Amino acid sequence: MLINADKLIGYPILSLHVNGMIAKVTELIIDPNSLKVIAFRLEGPEVGGENGTILQTQLVREFSELGMVIDSIDDFVNPGDVVKLDKILDIRFELIGKKVESKKGSKIGKIISFTVNTKDFMVQQFVVQRPLIKSFLDPELIIGRSEVIKVTDDKVIVKDEEDKIRKNGMREDFVPNFVNPFREARLAPEADLAQVDSQTPDESDS
Repeated sequence: MLINADKLIGYPILSLHVNGMIAKVTELIIDPNSLKVIAFRLEGPEVGGENGTILQTQLVREFSELGMVIDSIDDFVNPGDVVKLDKILDIRFELIGKKVESKKGSKIGKIISFTVNTKDFMVQQFVVQRPLIKSFLDPELIIGRSEVIKVTDDKVIVKDEEDKIRKNGMREDFVPNFVNPFREARLAPEADLAQVDSQTPDESDS
């Protein structure tokens, strides 16, 4: 199922141990290397910490309309507990507001929203607000993840065929094709990026 990222903010976290809600989502933590939501920052009466408690998406047992089900509060971690997660937190990667350009340098717009696949928490589609001059014909554009060829520090670069982007934007069978935007540290916007091997989506998700 695809869900708008905005609707995940405030989403309940349910515990099998207490048979009820123990927290809610306040932030999505996205890995820029795969464009996957790898964790949620949480708040609630059962969580604490100055920087917020974190739930890794791999520990979500079930996603439902009532909330995301986990085993117990013991699944939560704090910043500093997981080295790999801390590296992503240090990047402070954000999709909203990022510029979108074609590989030829044409300005397509900026990301104002995106959708997430609740099966694997991959970012699947981007809603792009068009520049003023182009907005009269296309105020918004839907771009699927298969159209993304590179992610840099400050922009997302996509294929040039805008008609194809419109046509294929609502498909779910996207094949990721990303360039790693970060190595050991945050890179300059125009730095060369290392190619990441494409991943083939699970046929059951098609």
